Order: sequence, then structure tokens, then C-alpha cells
Amino acid sequence: MFKKVTFMLSGALILTAAIVVISKPALLDMQAEAANQAAAQAESSLVRSHSPILGPKEAPVKIVEFFDPACEACRAFYPLTKNILEAYPEQVQLIMRYTPFHGEVSDTAIRVLEVARRQEVFEPVLEALLSRQDQWASHGRFDESAILEIASQAGLDQDAAEEQLNSAEIQAVIDQDMADVKTHQIRQTPTFFINGELLDPFGMQELIDVVKREVEEVSEEEGGQ
Repeated sequence: MFKKVTFMLSGALILTAAIVVISKPALLDMQAEAANQAAAQAESSLVRSHSPILGPKEAPVKIVEFFDPACEACRAFYPLTKNILEAYPEQVQLIMRYTPFHGEVSDTAIRVLEVARRQEVFEPVLEALLSRQDQWASHGRFDESAILEIASQAGLDQDAAEEQLNSAEIQAVIDQDMADVKTHQIRQTPTFFINGELLDPFGMQELIDVVKREVEEVSEEEGGQ
């Protein structure tokens, strides 16, 4: 009887070991797939289909900027990002994410910019609002009429815009971007990601250096093919 029990236990142990051996690769595959899905989800939340893009859409180096049009630092960085795009006209694109951190003034300016994107005048309207930021968002002062006037001078159809500013479609874009702001734990504007990696340490020269490195790496890869 003892031998029979021992034999049964030995068989059970062998069967258990076999199950572990067989299931371990499958478990590892499942873990790897879950990690890949999490990485893909994080990457997709950096860029949405509605995100404004400056530069070629097929550019291999992608700068994602979480920005607030009422933010003085964002205004200061814009000439730099524009110069980077001009320096690498085929290799770099700038993807902009709405981040209304300054309350109502930011919300209104972002709504205007999103309407401008839909009217295909995003870039000139963005440049006009940033260059004349002190006229509508200086030291807490909020002038909605000035935002619309400046935008219309840059090419926005103001009558059409006023009908769209509070639409459900515009609100959905803002809601999605704010959800992504929380996902990526954005605490300040501007915040940059270059090819999915957070710019850290943060700074103008750091942004220049990282973009240059990414462009050089892409060029080396293309040259080696």
C-alpha cells in the first residue's frame, strides 16, 4: 500500500512538473504580450488622430509637445521648435497636445486652435496667438474677443468658429487630451517626448541635442541599409 501511494505521489509530481514546463513558455509569452500591449497603449496615448502635426507626417523623429497657448514658456519655446523643423525639414515632425493648465483663458484659446485645425489654418493661427499672447492672456487677463480677432486676422473663419467652439466634437478632443495629460502625468508646459521618450533633463539645449542625436541615428540606420 505504501509503495502504491508513493508511486501515485511520484506520478502526480511528474505531471505537475510537466504542466509547469509546458505552461511556463506560454506564461512568458502572455507576459510579453501584455507588456507590448501596455507599451503600444502608452505610445498611442501620446498621439491621437486629432493631434495637430507640423512637419511631414512620415518624419521618423517625432516630437510630442504638451502645450498651453496661454503659457509664457510655451511661447518662448515655439521659435526653437520652429527652427528645429526648419533645420530638419524631412526628418522631424512636431505633434501638439492641448494642455489647458491656465483655466478659462487656456480652454478658450485651445477651442479656437482646434477649430483652426479643422479649418486647416492651425499653424498661422497658432503663431498669431503666441506672438500676441500678451494681448489676450497677460498676467491673468482674459480677453476672448481678442483671441477671436487675432485668430481671424490669421485666417480663421470667425463666424463659423463661433458656432463650433462649444460643440460636442471640440469638447471630446479636449477631454481626450486631458485624459492623456493624466496618463502621462504631465505637470508642466511645455513637456516634450522625443520618439516616445520624455525629455529629461528639460531645457532648450537638451531638446536640440536629443533631436540631433535621434536624427543622426536615423541617418546612420538608413545609410547602413
